[in-house]
Amino acid sequence: MIENIDLSLVNWSRAQFALTAIYHWLFVPLTLGLSFILAFMESIYVRTGNELWKKITKFWMTLFGINFAIGVATGLILEFEFGTNWSNYSWFVGDIFGAPLAVEGILAFFLETTFVAVMFFGWNKVGKKFHLASTWLVAIGASLSALWILVANSWMENPVGMVFNADTARNEMNSFRDVVLNPVAIDKFTHTVTSGFVLASVFVTGISAWFLLRHREEILAKKSILIAGIFGLVSALAVAMTGDRSARTIAQVQPVKFAAIEALYDGKSEAGLTVIGALTDSDDRIGEKKVHDVKLKIMIPKLLSIMTTGEGSGYVPGLKDLVNGNPEKGILSVSEMMERGKYARQVLTDYKMAKEIGDDASVASLGAKFQEQDFINNYFRYFGYSFFEHPWQVIPSVPVTFYSFRIMVALGFFFILLFVLAIFFQRRDKLEHHRWFLWISLISIPLVYLASESGWIVTEMGRQPWIIQNLMPVSVAVSNISTGAVQTTFLLFAVLFTALLIADVSIMSRQIKNGPKH
Repeated sequence: MIENIDLSLVNWSRAQFALTAIYHWLFVPLTLGLSFILAFMESIYVRTGNELWKKITKFWMTLFGINFAIGVATGLILEFEFGTNWSNYSWFVGDIFGAPLAVEGILAFFLETTFVAVMFFGWNKVGKKFHLASTWLVAIGASLSALWILVANSWMENPVGMVFNADTARNEMNSFRDVVLNPVAIDKFTHTVTSGFVLASVFVTGISAWFLLRHREEILAKKSILIAGIFGLVSALAVAMTGDRSARTIAQVQPVKFAAIEALYDGKSEAGLTVIGALTDSDDRIGEKKVHDVKLKIMIPKLLSIMTTGEGSGYVPGLKDLVNGNPEKGILSVSEMMERGKYARQVLTDYKMAKEIGDDASVASLGAKFQEQDFINNYFRYFGYSFFEHPWQVIPSVPVTFYSFRIMVALGFFFILLFVLAIFFQRRDKLEHHRWFLWISLISIPLVYLASESGWIVTEMGRQPWIIQNLMPVSVAVSNISTGAVQTTFLLFAVLFTALLIADVSIMSRQIKNGPKH
């Protein structure tokens, strides 16, 4: 039960993983997007033979290389933490979770790292077309790496394609296809990768704007802004579309997260989408969880119902429905789920006991339950709820998810406007005359990182307290290690990652100030 768990260990383990993930994601999206921008630029060079495009490509390639190297370092540490800090989780689902990560390492990562060497050092050693192919393969490899990692992450939010082995108390994959084609994985991959494209496009636009403000490398800057503006605009529109589809999926498989994003406590028909709002504490409670009122809000009528049900009159359950239950809408209460989870857990305990004492008849009858679809659908699917003491513990931090989501969405629409203006001013050859726009482009670089991190905060904080939706809470997934060991490594990683980030920014800043080689 949760009261027997060292919550200090849990919190420090979560903090360490969050620290690593946040730092890692400072590097990954730039790699994803900049790799394709390089491929586009080099394609123009090979097609036209214009040496200017080669110079432009090599300049941005240098910045890509600096970022790529540090991203790899943080990514490796992130994967190791599943074994060091989350061994209970790794034992419970390692057979499933490890498969996509293995594919990523064997296929995508090796593809990416093999051809990145050709991309950097093969300019005068291989033919133009082979070098161009290498650049494209690096870009494709980076996205394939993201695909398999996101497949693994998405499985945690919507566990599919598996069976439970009662003998080993482990979940085992029985359909690789279902894991890969998980609706959450498809939505998350398309949304995450295109958001990386947006980030890189804003980065290129902002750095190019800096050159124009300094009256340096103006031709390079203008051509770079054109490529980044077009690529960024297409990507930003794709982010909006994939985000809409992702919201529909979340409403189905993670309704508590969806309700928390909207701060929706009372379910309603014809529910509107809150565009802007401020949360205030009310006197109401769900158990020990505060209920928040949304004030000063601007809403789009019926849009939330349309997003979730396809109809303006559709009913969208709120947190009170999802915690207390709503029989009229076919929604089980968390208390009922807890009871069903406890029954499934008791069956597993009885099965293990029967094996220990050699009660073959009980072993056969109890073991058969884990093969019965009725038991799986009505009891085992709620296995993780057996670890809770109170129904309200399933509610994540509403303010964090509510505000993070709106920061992400607001900045997403801002970037669409930014790219439209970038293309418009560049095509009219008036970029240098609009210094206000150049300054906004430069300031947008930290804003796009804020939007990117906000998206992951919504994803990860919104699904708390689960590490595997409905099957395992974060609280029972940690390794049996001392809190002091986690605190020590947290501090070491904090110092190391901060040093790496400072080095990354410092080296890239120096390279940008030096400009391209002539």
